[in-house]
Amino acid sequence: MSRIKNVFDHGKAFIAFITAGDPNLDITEQLIPAMARAGADLIEIGIPFSDPVAEGIVIQNASARALAAGTTTDKIFAMLQRVRKKTDIPLAFMTYTNPIFVYGSERFMQRAAACGIDAIIVPDLPFEEKEELLSCCKACDIDLISLIAPTSKQRISMIAAEAEGFVYCVSSLGVTGVRSQITTDIAEMVALVKASKDIPCAIGFGISTPEQAKAMAAHADGVIVGSAIVKIAEQYGVECVKPISDYVGHMKSALK
Repeated sequence: MSRIKNVFDHGKAFIAFITAGDPNLDITEQLIPAMARAGADLIEIGIPFSDPVAEGIVIQNASARALAAGTTTDKIFAMLQRVRKKTDIPLAFMTYTNPIFVYGSERFMQRAAACGIDAIIVPDLPFEEKEELLSCCKACDIDLISLIAPTSKQRISMIAAEAEGFVYCVSSLGVTGVRSQITTDIAEMVALVKASKDIPCAIGFGISTPEQAKAMAAHADGVIVGSAIVKIAEQYGVECVKPISDYVGHMKSALK
């Protein structure tokens, strides 16, 4: 039974992203339970990759730091098996098609399931080509999360109808990163999803302040924050656990 169902049971969900291995895997292992205690409802774990096409410079740099620190997919799996003894917070992988296919899709999903991953987000996987990965996910009871972009109006209904877990609504065109304002009509996007399927919608890309989180959550079931958290990791390095936990607490409070 996927823990994703529980993410949206306690009011508006706060979904936090970190890059595994930034600044190192020991810190990631401390961060996940700390963020859970601070109020995160789901944690997205980015698998560092040399060509993260959906990411802005902040998360690109985090990937580079993590790879330089020796982070590998196998080491991430091992770390998560230890984390699972400390917390049962829902966890999602954020990765790309290349690392999955290089690892072997079936083997990747089996390992992910064995260390308690509940969902996977693959930004460069086109809706039309998801079947191969979807069958591996289903066999391992992992939700393959669908992304919906502001450009995909006529596609929103089609994608939403087959979505599982929750729908990741991309608030802005372009790559991830903090934005001073978000101009997309989020309410319309969410309404199109809900008209196709009764499924939670979480909004990501560009949200960084409690005010933005509160405004976005007015139209959706949760918000996703990545770059703002990764910036704190960059700023504080191995001392980042407390500042990130404090930030997560402030952001979760804004959604109450």
